Amino acid sequence: MENAYAKAGVDVTAGYETVSRIKKHIDRTKRPGVFGEVGGFGGNFDLSELNYKKPVLVSGTDGVGTKLMLAIEAGKFDTIGIDCVAMCVNDVVAQGAEPLYFLDYVAVGKNRPEKLEQIVAGVAEGCVQAGAALIGGETAEMPDMYDPEDFDLAGFTVGVAEKDALLSPALIKEGDVLIGLPSTGIHSNGYSLVRKIFFKDNSYKLTDKVAGLDDQELGDVLLTPTKIYVNALLPLIKKQLLHGVAHITGGGFVENVPRMLPENVQAEIQLGSWPALPIFQVMQDLGKIPALEMYEIFNMGIGMVLSVAPENADEVLAVLAENNEKGYVIGSVAAKESEKEVILKEAQA
Repeated sequence: MENAYAKAGVDVTAGYETVSRIKKHIDRTKRPGVFGEVGGFGGNFDLSELNYKKPVLVSGTDGVGTKLMLAIEAGKFDTIGIDCVAMCVNDVVAQGAEPLYFLDYVAVGKNRPEKLEQIVAGVAEGCVQAGAALIGGETAEMPDMYDPEDFDLAGFTVGVAEKDALLSPALIKEGDVLIGLPSTGIHSNGYSLVRKIFFKDNSYKLTDKVAGLDDQELGDVLLTPTKIYVNALLPLIKKQLLHGVAHITGGGFVENVPRMLPENVQAEIQLGSWPALPIFQVMQDLGKIPALEMYEIFNMGIGMVLSVAPENADEVLAVLAENNEKGYVIGSVAAKESEKEVILKEAQA
C-alpha cells in the first residue's frame, strides 16, 4: 500500500535502491585516511594517518551551473559528476593543498535510481582522478521544487597542506614566468552565454555538427568534462617549484589571474602562445563577441596558470611532461604600471 510520503511524491524505496547502486562506485574512491563506512550522519577521515607536521585544511565548494541543463537534454549523466569534483578540487590544489575527501549533494524532482547511479559514478570517477575519497553525500527528492527530469548537483571538498607550503600572493615576484596548462574545453563556466549563443540566438541542436568543430556533435563538445589538474600540480607543489596558481574559471583570465597576485605586480599574457581550441573561435564568431572580451568570460584553452621563478621554468615544464601534462610559457609577471592587473598582449603580425 502506498504510504503518505509516497503520495506526496517522495519514493523512499527508490532512495534505498540508489544507495545500493552507488556503493560500488564509492568503494572505488577509498584512500589512506578513510575511516568508517558511508551511511552515517557524517563522513569520517583520519588525518593522523598522513603524517603532516603542521596541517592546514583547505576547503572548497562548487556546482556545475547550467551545464546541467545540457546534460539533462542530452540524457547524458555519467560525466557531469567529474565536472562537479573538478570545480572543487582544482580550487583546493591551486592553494597548494592535496584533496583528501569529497561530499556531493544531488537534488532531484524524481528519484530515478539508474540516473542517480550514473551521476554518482561520474562523481566517483572524478574523485579517483583527484585522489580524493567520496565519504558521504545527500540525495534529496524534492517534487514541486524540481520538474521530474531536472536535478542539481553540488559538491564540497577538503584538502591538506603543510602550513609553510601553502601558496600565497606573497611568493610571487616580478620576473616570474607564467605557464599555462591546457583545458579540455569550456569546462563548467559561462554556460548561460554558451546556451544563448547556440540555442537561443542560433537554433542548433545538441546532435548537430557545427562547422569548425572537427566533425564532432555539438553536445559531445559542450559536455566534455572539466579537466582535473591534481596529478599535474601535486609533484610541483611537493618540490616547492610554484609561487602561485590561478584556476581559470568564471571570469576568465581577467578575474582569476589577479587572485594569485600581490598588489604591486601585473600579469602580462601573450595571446597566441598556446594552441587555440576550436570551440572558442566558433562561439566568438557566432556570438559576435570581441576577441579580448572572450578572455573575460572563458578559459580560452588554459585551465590553470602557474607562476614560477624563471630559473625553475624548465624544471616545471620537465616535471609536467613526466606526468603526461603539457605546459606552455604564456607570459610573465611585471611591475604594475596601470590599474589593470592583467595585460593581454595580442600577437604581433
